[in-house]
Amino acid sequence: MVLIGVSVGGCSISRPDIFAKTTDDATGSIGPFAQVRETGPTESDLAFARNAASDVLTRGDKDTSQPWANPETGARGSVTPLAQAYSSEGRTCRDFLASYVNGHSESWLQGAACQTNHGQWEIHTLKPWRQS
Repeated sequence: MVLIGVSVGGCSISRPDIFAKTTDDATGSIGPFAQVRETGPTESDLAFARNAASDVLTRGDKDTSQPWANPETGARGSVTPLAQAYSSEGRTCRDFLASYVNGHSESWLQGAACQTNHGQWEIHTLKPWRQS
């Protein structure tokens, strides 16, 4: 009998714009989700998640989750602020934890968003969550 072990410890994928809107279609280039779409969120999933993030970051206190679901793909998840708002470079920002569930696959991501001058939340970092 031969056993083969696979270790993924120490591997990290950075997707800082997973919830950010992209304009790559206008340039004709391949968007940042070309490799992710087969196993990760679709643009439609991301639209639902962005809306949930904006809602919960605007009105939610720490540990108040906002669920989201995309009836077209069956994907779902939630967004939960991790701390109270703080100031960064003159803008109000919040850290959050987001889940993405589709079928038997579940992912957790940690991110940060800051308010724009118009009061909307712009997600500026998003990476795989690592429990400390």
